[in-house]
Amino acid sequence: MLLMSTPPPKLLRTSPKAAIPAFALYGEASSPVQEAVHIEEVRARSSLYEWEISPHIHKGLYQVLWVASGALDVQLDGVGQQVCGPVALVVPPGVVHGFKFAPETDGLVLTLSERFLVEGEFQPVGAAFCAVFETALVLPLGEDRAIGARITALLQNLLAEFYAPGASESPTVPWLARSVVWLLSQLRPTRSDSQGGRSVRNRRMFTRFLQLVEQHLLEQWTLQQYADRLGLPTQRLNRLARGVSSFSALEVVHQRLTREACRRLIYTAAPVGTIAAELGFEDAAYFSRFFRRRTGSTPLAFRQQQDRAGVVPALG
Repeated sequence: MLLMSTPPPKLLRTSPKAAIPAFALYGEASSPVQEAVHIEEVRARSSLYEWEISPHIHKGLYQVLWVASGALDVQLDGVGQQVCGPVALVVPPGVVHGFKFAPETDGLVLTLSERFLVEGEFQPVGAAFCAVFETALVLPLGEDRAIGARITALLQNLLAEFYAPGASESPTVPWLARSVVWLLSQLRPTRSDSQGGRSVRNRRMFTRFLQLVEQHLLEQWTLQQYADRLGLPTQRLNRLARGVSSFSALEVVHQRLTREACRRLIYTAAPVGTIAAELGFEDAAYFSRFFRRRTGSTPLAFRQQQDRAGVVPALG
């Protein structure tokens, strides 16, 4: 129905020495600062590359390619398939993927960063998220096409909200994204834990780590405390974090702490010393050194710069 019966999936012929590029969004350099949610039409990017997206990977980014209509050749971790819309393709971090679209294919690409897992009201859809992104997969719609119409409507609304003025302050964008994930989880075939490979287990463990970071960020937990709670040696936790996100576990914590500091400096009038204490720093001077090392400016200079600009920056 969605997967053409002929030809069968085939292994791609790629050079073992060929380097697979890692992007943030395709064609853009990887960055430690990512939006929690990003969405764009398929044509917005693929038409710039003659409707062909060469094999590449994303570190720490989860993608859903939704094709409402049109055909495409799909490459997922060395396996090629031909599919036609309506169809959803799920791509977890680190999975090599590429697409060749029929011209004028109608679809949307939803990208979720690690922030989406832990910031805001993630818990109600946490299990659904983990289920959807357990492995790379082509998700069939089954006989009930009504769910396809619902997903299309949600994504179209999400697209409109994402590009609306003031979207960075609106809760609508993450709400709609969670609704999409929830519906996709209803399509995903169930898998037993015994069927999951090492990469699946690593992603699950990394998700647990991110959730712990969110829960204990202001307590300034040590890396040893996180590792102990997860039942891992610190070296193993670091290897796991680098494998999924390309950053060390400590860097993941520091990124989140920096984002929280930026938010409080922008959205509250509390003195820098008060914010430092709220973030778990015993000494305001140490907080200032930490912040300057991370952002290139002192907390006070950062706040004054944002006040002068009169805009809310993207905090990643």
